[in-house]
Order: sequence, then C-alpha cells, then structure tokens
Amino acid sequence: MSPILELRGVRAAYDEITVLHGIDLSVAAGQVVALLGPNGAGKTTLLKVAAGAHPVSAGHLMLGGRDMTGVPLRDLARAGVCLIPEGRGVFPNLTVRENLQMMTYTGRSRADIEEIAFGRFPILGKRASQQAGTLSGGEQQMLALSRGLATDPAVLLLDELSMGLAPLIVGELYEQVAEIARQGVAVLVVEQFASAVLDIADHAAVMVRGRIQQQGHPDGGFRTELANLYLGSSV
Repeated sequence: MSPILELRGVRAAYDEITVLHGIDLSVAAGQVVALLGPNGAGKTTLLKVAAGAHPVSAGHLMLGGRDMTGVPLRDLARAGVCLIPEGRGVFPNLTVRENLQMMTYTGRSRADIEEIAFGRFPILGKRASQQAGTLSGGEQQMLALSRGLATDPAVLLLDELSMGLAPLIVGELYEQVAEIARQGVAVLVVEQFASAVLDIADHAAVMVRGRIQQQGHPDGGFRTELANLYLGSSV
C-alpha cells in the first residue's frame, strides 16, 4: 500500500535539544498504526511534527506523495490532516451541539455533522444540550473524535485516547477508531499503554528516547519483544 502519511529521516528539537533522531514511519489509507513507548520517548512531538505543529529540523514530511515539510498546521489541516491532542480538545463551556456547530467552517452543514456524530455516538445525541465540560471523560473523547471527523480527514492523529478512561470505554472508542480506518482514513495513534490499541492495530512501532527501536505487525512475537523494550505497559 502506498503511504498517505510518511516521515522520512525526521529529526526535531526543542531549542538545542534533539528529541526525534531520524524517524522513518508511514501510514497508509485504511491502516491503524500504533506508536508506543514510555513517557518522554518523543511520541507527542512526532504527532505534532506530522500535524505541522512543530518544525522539522531535518528529514521530510510527506503527504500523499507530496513533500509537505515546513507546511504550517493550518495548511496541513486543509490538506486532510486532523490532530486530536491529549486532553480531548473540546470547549467545556459550550454545549455538545455548539461544539459540533463550530465545525461548520469545514463546509458541512450542522445537520450533516450532527448526523455523523450522533449516529456514531448515540449518547452524544442524548447530551446535545449539555455543556461539554460536564460530560464524562469518555463522552468528551467521543465529542473530540466527532469534531475531528467533521473535517473529513484523510489522516487522523490521536494522542493518548485512553488517558484517564476505564478499559471498557477505551475498548469502545478504539472499536470506533478501527471503523474509521475501515472507511479509508489513515490513523496514527500514540499510546503509552500498548494493550489499549494493539488489538485493532495493523502495524506498531515502539519509540524509545526519540528513536524507533522496533516496528512490525503486532503479533505475539512483537508483544514479547515490546515487553523487553520498556516497562510500565501491559501488553
């Protein structure tokens, strides 16, 4: 499969401190790629680079075969890259309906956006008039996903979707992520806890200290090697 998103030899830094050391990673349409690793490995920085939110100091960011290195976040978003950051990314003082209505700038009608959101997550329809900040953590994550999907992305970047959520809710969310991928979206998921995402991933990569130490299909052998690469995650 030809990659939609590709990082080639990407390096990135904060001031004089290099945090990504020559990253090679790609995601194809319809594929879920899990990016795993301990805290401080550089996973979130990699997502920010892929979204155009952090500069590349060396290497290339490719989108659909085009070199998009140095293209700002806004233009990458217009090209189909959607980043859902850690912490859910909803407006807590607005209702669910108002959060969704803000996405009409994409050109979709409010009715279409709500139909997609409430069809995928029926609980949001029941909470339509409720302030987003009063939703449960799982419901806020559903709302963040719905807002992202309103942009009709080609590439979906997810940062720590499972943070602070019960395992049952995490499983339901990742079932939806798998369905999103089946519709042709390239999905790159950053997770610290491997067990949350490996069951739906087509490919997995492990980052340690800004380098990808291993990548491949997340079969049993991969999970055994993963346990040896870093501690703190159940696989």
